Amino acid sequence: MRRSEEIAQANLRKAIDERGAALGVRVRVADAEIDVETRARMRASFQRGDLLTWGYGDAYADAAADPLHILDRARSVICVAIPYARFVPSRVPKGSGRVSKYAWSRDYHARVRAILNDLAAHIDAAADGSVTAIACDTAPVAERARAARSGLAWIGKHTNAIAPGLGSYVFLGEIFCSLALAPDEPLKKECGNCRRCVDICPTGALRGDYTIDATRCIADLTQRVDAIPRALRPLLGDWVWGCDLCQEICPPTVRAGACGDAAFDPLDDELARPDLERLLALRSGEFKRRYRPTAMGWRGAAILRRNAAIGLGNSLDRAAIPALCRALDEDPNPLVRGAAAWALGRIGGPAASRALARARELENDAAVAEEIAAASKSASLGVEGPS
Repeated sequence: MRRSEEIAQANLRKAIDERGAALGVRVRVADAEIDVETRARMRASFQRGDLLTWGYGDAYADAAADPLHILDRARSVICVAIPYARFVPSRVPKGSGRVSKYAWSRDYHARVRAILNDLAAHIDAAADGSVTAIACDTAPVAERARAARSGLAWIGKHTNAIAPGLGSYVFLGEIFCSLALAPDEPLKKECGNCRRCVDICPTGALRGDYTIDATRCIADLTQRVDAIPRALRPLLGDWVWGCDLCQEICPPTVRAGACGDAAFDPLDDELARPDLERLLALRSGEFKRRYRPTAMGWRGAAILRRNAAIGLGNSLDRAAIPALCRALDEDPNPLVRGAAAWALGRIGGPAASRALARARELENDAAVAEEIAAASKSASLGVEGPS
């Protein structure tokens, strides 16, 4: 490389770092080579069925590992980490559920996209031409692997990217660039003997070898559009969207604290700790007003109602029976009615049994009828939960 090119590249990198710092984000650079190792790991994961509910296959792995899939003249990848950790609301009302930190504010995609566009515009301006393309959940990208390749982060046993000083509560984004910027060195870090995230996972989704069975992960289970497997429902606890357990206990993430921007605060306290009975009764108007602007909005109101029913069942609180009975009798979505039936069976006792017996006579959907039959057996054996 000629001296003039070295100076130009150094000046561009300085400009990128300075703009990243001004935006409150961390920036590192990786090469744009095909990541053969990551492609093989992804293919192995798909073959194991780790992401079966998402329908990924080898074609996805091929595209995700190859930056040329995003920009056909890519020579480097600028990796960006945007911290979003904020303080958890201290007030925990009785009968409330939990929402993962990433989803309780305005949909993060807009914020991440704006930051990437800002950085890309500065790079294009410095290069006196269009040399960039951004990725923000718009195409297959192995972004955690690319972030690790750049030295932006390292991958923990919970399979999340951990950025030094920021922890794992970071959104990742990428800017693919046709300029050959000097890549940063990967971090020489790993979890060592620590397995706190593995041990705290209620469903056993984390294997401890830096892989995850996403079909058992609460974060994925709460987004499923089909019925959540019965054996896993009790393990969801009160999570109605996502799950942060493995990150809440991760030492580097705990040490990082609440280092995210205030833009990632909950839009209101109830979005972080939603009232489960109110959520179970969620209808279109309130959903569009309160939930559509967040990352919880993309799956629709019925998924949130389904999750609320499971949360109420796991509360074992007989005070929830009337709300669950209304859902079982009146909710237009079979997925929600089935979850309400299961919740009544989990709480158990005479009141729940009577409600299920009544619903058995009226239900026409075969899948819901089967849920009612299974729940009836549980309810008749159970004892009503605490008041």
